[in-house]
Amino acid sequence: MDGFSYHNIFETKGIEYIVILSFFAILIPFWILLNRRVNVRQSVQKFLGTLTAGALKIPQGLYFSKNHTWTFLERSGAAKVGIDDLLMHLTGPVKITPFAQSGDTISKGNLLADIDHNGKSLKILSPVSGEIISINPVLQSNPEVLNQDPLKQGWICRIKPTNWIAETQTYYLAEKATAWTDEELVKIKDFLASTARGQNPGMQQLILQDGGELRDNTLSELPKETWQDFQNRFLSHLD
Repeated sequence: MDGFSYHNIFETKGIEYIVILSFFAILIPFWILLNRRVNVRQSVQKFLGTLTAGALKIPQGLYFSKNHTWTFLERSGAAKVGIDDLLMHLTGPVKITPFAQSGDTISKGNLLADIDHNGKSLKILSPVSGEIISINPVLQSNPEVLNQDPLKQGWICRIKPTNWIAETQTYYLAEKATAWTDEELVKIKDFLASTARGQNPGMQQLILQDGGELRDNTLSELPKETWQDFQNRFLSHLD
């Protein structure tokens, strides 16, 4: 037809299209391989049970204390209290026995509950003072939720606080909680490695992976003496 001309784009830009197609032909398999390696590495870490800072849950709205408990002030004025994710990763599956009951008055630093793993136990201290409103009923019927979801469904009790502002001033919130947890994990790793060397050099294999990372559920493999030392070093702080 007059005024109309036909151009074969593959004749004019054929080389460019071939280069682009070749690029994607190389990129796509590389991308798949890279993601496969990442997934494999994550699967291996999960299988081996490596405990790293990146594996820990640290909600930005919770107040974390140095004795590895957390507290959160609800709109009702009640404060939920629980155990942090790091401690649950260290102990492995535990049973919890609340020491205080609904209606009791408790002071900050008082015994709130015991957690037990095969006869080895740790004492959990209350992060705030006040009247205990309720004990989490889920922990009685479904105790494994404490390990599975310690920061939401696995809370221990609700307390009506009497001195909230003063008692939570030194606690860690948001980015400070993340930074403190990172530092605490390093201290715990050093403590457990040092303890293993002092008690039995072969025990280090129960604590550290080949790459030097801390094993998940480390305390579950260690004797009562180590649990007591851990209690004194990391769980008996009065902030």
